[in-house]
Amino acid sequence: MKIRILGAGPAGLYFAALMRQLDPTHDIEIFERNPRDATWGFGVVFSDRALDFLRADDDALYQYLTPHLENWPDITVVHNDTTIPIAGNGFASIGRLELLTLLFDYVEKLGVTIHFETDITSLAQLGEADLVVGANGAFSWLRAENEDKFETTTDWRPNKFIWYGTTQPFNSLTLTFRETEHGVFCAHHYRYRPDMSTFLVEVTHDTWERAGFADMSPEDTIKLCEQVFAKDLKQHPIISNHSHWRNFPAIWNEHWSFDNVVLIGDALRTAHFSIGSGTRLAMEDAVSLYKAFKELGTDVPAALARFQETRLPPMKKIWDAANVSIRWYEEMDQLVPALTPVEFAYSYMTRTGRVSHAEMLRRDPALAKAYEALHPEVAS
Repeated sequence: MKIRILGAGPAGLYFAALMRQLDPTHDIEIFERNPRDATWGFGVVFSDRALDFLRADDDALYQYLTPHLENWPDITVVHNDTTIPIAGNGFASIGRLELLTLLFDYVEKLGVTIHFETDITSLAQLGEADLVVGANGAFSWLRAENEDKFETTTDWRPNKFIWYGTTQPFNSLTLTFRETEHGVFCAHHYRYRPDMSTFLVEVTHDTWERAGFADMSPEDTIKLCEQVFAKDLKQHPIISNHSHWRNFPAIWNEHWSFDNVVLIGDALRTAHFSIGSGTRLAMEDAVSLYKAFKELGTDVPAALARFQETRLPPMKKIWDAANVSIRWYEEMDQLVPALTPVEFAYSYMTRTGRVSHAEMLRRDPALAKAYEALHPEVAS
C-alpha cells in the first residue's frame, strides 16, 4: 500500500511504525510542516493505565520509551495553602520534544520517510495514494476543508490557559488552586525531566478579564503568574516557549473518514488536558487503525469502517469524561472558596463520575474516610 500521513506527531508516527512492521513493502511517507527540532509546549503525561495499553499492544516500544520517563505513584491537589496527596494514581511524563525525537528515530529505522518543513495544503500535493491519514492536529486543514463530510463540531470552551514550563522539579502531578483578588488561578504542573516541569496556568474567562491579561505584555503575564504561585515555584522562574493564552476546542467528528482519507489523533477529536489522555488517545487511534488493516488487508473502505466501529465505544467514554472535566474547571471560581480542602480534593477525584466512593476507598482510604467524616451519607 502507498500510505501518506499528514503530521509527525505521536498518532501519525506510531501508525507508520505499526504498518511498516505489518508489511515492510508498504510505501509510507510522513509530511510535517515544522522543522525536526520544533515543538510547542513542554512535557506530556501518561497515566499508568495509558502505559498499560502500550505494554499490551507493543512491548518493544514500551521498553524503548520507559527508560526516558519520569514516574511517580501519587497525584497532589493544593487548595490554597493546604496540600493533599492522593494515592493510587500513578503517572509518567516525558518531554514532548524527547518523545517525538525517540519516535522519529524509531520509525526511520523501520524505513519510513519523514519530510520535515514540508507544508502540504491540499490532497492533490500528495499525488496518488491508497490511504491518506490526517494526523495533523487539532487545527487540521484537512478536517477544516471537509467538515461537511466529517460532520465536524467544535465547541470552544470559555476558560483560558497558557502552557509554560519551569525549572522547579515537582515531585508529582500536581493541581494547585490559589484564590486571588481576581479569582482562582489553577496550575497543572509536573516534572518531565529531572530539571524541568510543565507549568500550565488556567483561569476562568471572568478571572482572565479581571486580571487584565488581555492588555498585558508576555513579560508582565509571567510576572503575575510567578507572584500568584510564588510559594509553589520557590523562586524558580516560569519559562515561555511560544506561550500564549488559548481557549480549548472540544472537537468531534461524526464520520471519521471519506473515500481513502481518515482522521486520527487530535485531528479526529480533542480531549481536555486535565485528564492527561491526549497522547494516549492518539496512540490508541494508531493501534486501532492498524488492527483494522491487519484484519482486513488492503480493503481500505472496509478497514476504515471497522476502525470507527471498534474504536468509537472506548474512545467516546474518555472523550465524554474529558468534557465533564472541562466543566468542573469552569466552576473553580465557585468551588475553591465553597469547599474545604478535603471536599475539594474529593470533588476533583470524582468530577467525571468515573470514580465512585468505593473506588476512592480502594485508591486512597485516608481521603475517602476524611470525606466520610464530613459527609457520612456517602458511606451508607
